[in-house]
Amino acid sequence: MGFKLLLLLLLPLVLIQYVNSKSTIRYLPGFQGPLPFKLETGYIGVGEAEEEQLFYYFIKSESNPEEDPLLIWLSGGPGCSSLSGLLFENGPLAFKVESYDGDTLSLVSTTYSWTKVASIIYLDQPVGTGFSYSRNPLADKPSDTRAAKRVHEFLRKWLAKHPEFFSNPFYVAGNSYSGIVIPAIVQEISNGNGLCCKPQINLQGYVLGNPLTNFDNNDNSRIPFAHGMALIPDELFESLRRSCRGNYYVKMDPLNTGCLKLVQEFEKCVSGLDLTYILGPKYVNASDPYVSNPSEHRMSVLSNRWANEERVRRALGVEKGSIGEWLRCYREIPYNIDIRSSVPYHKNNSIQGYRSLIFSGDHDMFVPFLETQDWIRSLNYSIIDDWRPWMIHNQVAGYTRTYANKMTFATVKGGGHTMVYKPEECSVMFKRWISDQPL
Repeated sequence: MGFKLLLLLLLPLVLIQYVNSKSTIRYLPGFQGPLPFKLETGYIGVGEAEEEQLFYYFIKSESNPEEDPLLIWLSGGPGCSSLSGLLFENGPLAFKVESYDGDTLSLVSTTYSWTKVASIIYLDQPVGTGFSYSRNPLADKPSDTRAAKRVHEFLRKWLAKHPEFFSNPFYVAGNSYSGIVIPAIVQEISNGNGLCCKPQINLQGYVLGNPLTNFDNNDNSRIPFAHGMALIPDELFESLRRSCRGNYYVKMDPLNTGCLKLVQEFEKCVSGLDLTYILGPKYVNASDPYVSNPSEHRMSVLSNRWANEERVRRALGVEKGSIGEWLRCYREIPYNIDIRSSVPYHKNNSIQGYRSLIFSGDHDMFVPFLETQDWIRSLNYSIIDDWRPWMIHNQVAGYTRTYANKMTFATVKGGGHTMVYKPEECSVMFKRWISDQPL
């Protein structure tokens, strides 16, 4: 009798632990009623003794999760939480900005979520990003190559806990700085599939938006981009090209004073612009975030406020005391950049036959589409579907071109550095591409 009584007393605790380990979320602060989709959150330990605890949000496809593709989404930075993607770019929730009174934050459903056709794991990585943390404060700093290995390890452990998704077509997706890391992650997963005795991940390809790809060339492309966008006059551009010989920043000769002076003149011309979206206002007055407020600042204000509420952390299952203040982007994250160019990884992934969608907002001067087109051409694959507009409701939404290595490049007309500016257009583009239809 004593043992049975003890079992009855302990059973509720066991059930509570089991439920918590699944971290199924039905309600979120700010959203009215139960969530209209299946959300799970949790941690996966990676690295030595699983000291690095990577936090994730998982949303099942709202269509056919048994067969629809599975994506892992990584925001840029390094150090930007994947919650940015979930709440501002391609997720099923968004803040109701027009009703925000500085006190109450409301969440609403979106119509442009990629989860309409795919299941998505939104991952906070590397450690120090979002709710991800390390149990060892003396651990080595994360880096590009280390991140690739950690994400691969995370994925295999996550799939071991969710084996029903092993057969789903799998893609790695992200934007901005993720353009450095994701091609390396794809290569890691591909190499892992080739090892004996490991379950095969059904890797099909990757998706990159406005991807940083080559540190040495990216900044140089801003000057021809600015000229094409009528931000600088022909005379200044021709003088820059003659004097600097195409090396305006990284490889510029420090003794070339003529080039230095011209670059300074260029920077004065564009100093009043938001480089991530040249059509928008540049944020200046940090004391008033709702006067001429660019999206980047509004995103940080809203998400920082929401994610730092104690009731939100409880709802998400965040481990108490694991981190201090949550930041949408931890700009000073300790990090080693050890991949200067991801082009070699793109080359290898092309040889392996993986599909890829590379897209650029055409009003982003932070990672200009000219640089993206340049490194894609350097892969030296023939064109199988030449430059043409892609349409939504009989209107031009951008332009696209497809290459023989299964790589599709697309511009998003009027878009900026992230999908924040054109989420619906990006949703249509993704849905067509992921289902193997022409854009």
